[in-house]
Amino acid sequence: MKVIFIEDVPNIARVGQTRTVADGYARNYLFPRKLAVLADSQAAAAVESQLKKKVKQRELEEAEMAELAKKIEGTEITLEAKVGENEKLYGSITSADIAEALSKAAGNEIDKKKIDLREPIKQAGSTDVTVKLAYEITAVIKVNVISDEPVAEQPAEAEKTEEKKEKAEKKEKPAKEEKEAEPAEAVKEKKPAKKKKAKATKAKKEAKPEEEAKPAEEKKEEEAEPAEAKKKKKPRAKVKKAEIEAEEKKES
Repeated sequence: MKVIFIEDVPNIARVGQTRTVADGYARNYLFPRKLAVLADSQAAAAVESQLKKKVKQRELEEAEMAELAKKIEGTEITLEAKVGENEKLYGSITSADIAEALSKAAGNEIDKKKIDLREPIKQAGSTDVTVKLAYEITAVIKVNVISDEPVAEQPAEAEKTEEKKEKAEKKEKPAKEEKEAEPAEAVKEKKPAKKKKAKATKAKKEAKPEEEAKPAEEKKEEEAEPAEAKKKKKPRAKVKKAEIEAEEKKES
């Protein structure tokens, strides 16, 4: 049977197209739902003007859907759910959940019927989901399902982070000790010089008392020595004079 489709029927035909279908399919499904009319009937002539309007409207909608598809292509949405053992969900993520989250992310209302999800998501993780916006206009998004409870840090990871911290602290400590040790060593080097000066001053102080402690008699002896030397020199001078006078007498 030849029919003219007055509505889009997925995977069958689009508005305004003429197709040959089974009689039972036309009478039991297409005609009752007003999806198509007989191609040779008066109804076809009656809906001709109506089909033209629908075709124009469809073209406008498809242009909009094409822009929306570019906008949401590759979008990632994250949904939280209760997760049990082996990453299995307590419940599931449905097309309605995805459509709601995607509408918020895109800023456009997206019907849940456009979410091509064969069965609800029952496992945590990432899933690629196709969104059928219009005939032959689709976009692929990524749906991430995570636990709604904060994940505690695993013991092994915690130990690793602690070990890293300890290593970092050990590396920093030697550097700090070297910096702190430098001034101490400089102080130590300076201190002996002060001690040497102190020893020299002490030696001088000790020497002075010894000089001052010399007995007066030694000083007198030291002072007396020059006088005695003078006395000794005087007789020698007299002897020489006497010898000279004696020689003069002999000559005379």
